[in-house]
Amino acid sequence: MKRVEPHSVNRRQPLRVSIVAFHECDPSIMYGIFDTLWIAGADWKSSSNEPTSEVLFSPRLVAADPGPLTLITGVTIMPQATIDDIEETDYVLVPNVLVDTPQSVRALDRRLLDWIVAMHRGGAKLLAACGGSIVLAEAGLLDGYSATTHWMYAPLFRSQFPKVDLKEERILVQAGPGHSIVCAGGASSWQDLTLYLIARHAGTAEAIRVSKLFLYQWHREGQLPYASMLANGDHGDAAIKKCQEYAASNYQSTEILSELLDLSQLPKRSFDRRFRKATGYAPLEYIQWLRIEEAKQMLELESGPIEEVAFEVGYSDLASFRRLFRRLAGLTPGEYRRRFRLPANVEAAIRFSSPSDAEPRA
Repeated sequence: MKRVEPHSVNRRQPLRVSIVAFHECDPSIMYGIFDTLWIAGADWKSSSNEPTSEVLFSPRLVAADPGPLTLITGVTIMPQATIDDIEETDYVLVPNVLVDTPQSVRALDRRLLDWIVAMHRGGAKLLAACGGSIVLAEAGLLDGYSATTHWMYAPLFRSQFPKVDLKEERILVQAGPGHSIVCAGGASSWQDLTLYLIARHAGTAEAIRVSKLFLYQWHREGQLPYASMLANGDHGDAAIKKCQEYAASNYQSTEILSELLDLSQLPKRSFDRRFRKATGYAPLEYIQWLRIEEAKQMLELESGPIEEVAFEVGYSDLASFRRLFRRLAGLTPGEYRRRFRLPANVEAAIRFSSPSDAEPRA
């Protein structure tokens, strides 16, 4: 039998992943995705820049126009192709876009939006990281489907795209025929997205290898541990705004709901309706979120017992506090403290280098 030399073995063509570069993109996610896909499946010799094993993906940065592109952060990049160069691709990946108003959403480059739609119609699968789901929604590709995005974008997303079932607590959401659209939640969840893509085409072992190589972690608890309450104070309802200001300083009171109702000077039914309309929360939900937000800060910065934290924010029943914290934060109080408190060695280094510990100058 004739021996087949390794270099003559037929290898499948790398999957083409077109990473769309909008002016509103930030470079960290864009290049993080690029580098992760570039290394997937391959071992590289740095001396020759040649792969020693199969390359799985062929990522490329794609823009609307040729030449340098200055991103919203001020960083200038050099895309590798334009939308006019690419007639088909296996994946279109939309990184984060920094938008915060309906006007900035409408200002997204329509040429890129139309190209994404055309690629999807031609069979390309779609991936969106962080605010990239806003791009897909603006292109009309998420209507009737579920999606996720960064938790801070949730109010803007819901107001602009009511036909999309937004699940901001999730890290990954698959939608469309054959799961042809996949959205990832906030910021570093692009790591989950790229690991998902690697696992889908190369198996879990390769995804685990890459996660170890880059020290990536799956965000198994979703976005809830990272989310903060977004309290709307710019709604024009003076009575409710006064209640919000009072609640911010008195949320731990056992009679806070009655106090807010009295302060509003409204009938209870009207108060409940106007409070939800103005803030997006029912009064009880609002107080619960305020208390849990304060508890999170205490767990991040202080080392006292969890019982004391619960009492300080208004809960005498520790079991009830734990259940509520887990529901709203996605972790138990102890797990949350371990996740977000600075490591002991970092705290020690900060104390050691603190100006207050330095010798006074003459």
